[in-house]
Amino acid sequence: MASPSIEVLWAERPFVALLLRALHVPARDREDLLQTVLLGAWKAIRARRYRPDPRRHPRHALRAWLHGVVWRQVSHYRDKAHVRCEILCGAPLAPAGQAPLEIEGELLARAALREVAALPAGHREVLLAVAGRLSLVAWARKRRMNPNSAATRLRRARRALAERLASPRPPFSEGAVR
Repeated sequence: MASPSIEVLWAERPFVALLLRALHVPARDREDLLQTVLLGAWKAIRARRYRPDPRRHPRHALRAWLHGVVWRQVSHYRDKAHVRCEILCGAPLAPAGQAPLEIEGELLARAALREVAALPAGHREVLLAVAGRLSLVAWARKRRMNPNSAATRLRRARRALAERLASPRPPFSEGAVR
């Protein structure tokens, strides 16, 4: 049986991300651990340590093997002292009177912005308009639109964003793993 290509392995990113989430890896570390898992899996495939049962469906065999790789990487991750004891601070020496930034909050905000960017243009426009200085009514008037129609668009956009944020897939984009 031929080894899976990098494209086949890359296509399993959502599956790996779901496993990381199911194993309760904190959101701030999921992206890094996803990269570690995929890189380790690819190195193992290249070193011919991936030997699936030829009777199994190739995708099922790959997913079962990846499940083991994820489980081992998460167990190594949990054993590391720096993971248990340290949380990096974005600005440890912040100017007086300003609180230091929290990295986990920054990562979650970036993930939320990626989800907003993935929405259709109409949804993005109305969400960003009401997040700015304009009121919804002022934004609707500027576009010669009925304010009730604008409110309906806003509700639909918020619902679409909420569905994207609540979905079981990882909160980071496809370009996150390099």
